[in-house]
Amino acid sequence: MHLTFKLLSWGAWSPDFQTIESWQHWQSPNATVSANQDAPALSHIPAMQRRRFSRLTKMMLSAAHDCQVAPHTRSVFSSRHGELTRTLGLLKDITQQQALSPMAFSQSVHNTASGIFGIVTNNTAASTSIAAGEQTLPQALIETYAQLAQDPTPILMIFGDDPVPPVYSEFIHEIELPIAFGLYLAPANSEAKSDMKREVKSSATLTLSVRPLNDQKTHNISLSELIHHIAIAQDLQGYLCHWYWSLEHHG
Repeated sequence: MHLTFKLLSWGAWSPDFQTIESWQHWQSPNATVSANQDAPALSHIPAMQRRRFSRLTKMMLSAAHDCQVAPHTRSVFSSRHGELTRTLGLLKDITQQQALSPMAFSQSVHNTASGIFGIVTNNTAASTSIAAGEQTLPQALIETYAQLAQDPTPILMIFGDDPVPPVYSEFIHEIELPIAFGLYLAPANSEAKSDMKREVKSSATLTLSVRPLNDQKTHNISLSELIHHIAIAQDLQGYLCHWYWSLEHHG
C-alpha cells in the first residue's frame, strides 16, 4: 500500500519549537519528555475563549492556524490520548463527590479540538477525529487519503498529544510529547497551490508505505525530524509509527 500526498503547507508546535522558523534549527530527537510547560499564545483568538482551552487543544489550534488553510476546509484531527488529563480531573471530582464543571465536561471528549477549531474559524466543513493507539498519525493520513480519493479538494490533517497524567505513565513510552503537527494536503497529482503565508518552500510530496520504498536501508526517524526536514525543504526517508515514510521536494 502506498499513500502519496502533495504537501501545500504545514504547521507545528512544541514547547521547545514554538514557531515555524524554530523548526529549521532542530538538531536531534528529544531524549526525554519536555519539562517546558508553555502553551501557545493563540493571540488570534479572544482571551475569554482561549483561557478555557486545554494545552492540547491550544497546541492543535496553533498548528492548524499555521497551515493557513482556505475557508471551510475539511479536516481530520487525531490524537492518541486526547483530553485524558481533563477526563481524569472529572473522575477525581466524582470520587470526591464534587460538582462537575459543565465546561470541563463538554471539553473532555476526543473531538474537542476539532469542534473548537470549527467554532473559532467559523468552519462548517466536515471534520473527523481519529484515535488509533501508536498508529494514530498514519491512520489519520489513511483517513485523509480516503477522503481525497472521494473529493480532491485539499484537506487539513492535524495530529497532537500531550504527556499522559503520571498515573498512566507506566503504560506509555513515547518521548516526543508534547507536540502538535498539521499538514494541508492534496492528491499527489493535484494542481492545487497554497497562496497562504505558511506554504512549503518548494513543491513537496509525502509518501507512506507498508514496505520500504527502495533498496536503501531505512532508519528510524522521529516526528520532530520529519517536521525539521519539511521546514528546511530537505528530502527524508525513514521508519515512523510502523510505516515507511518518504518526503521529497521538487525544485
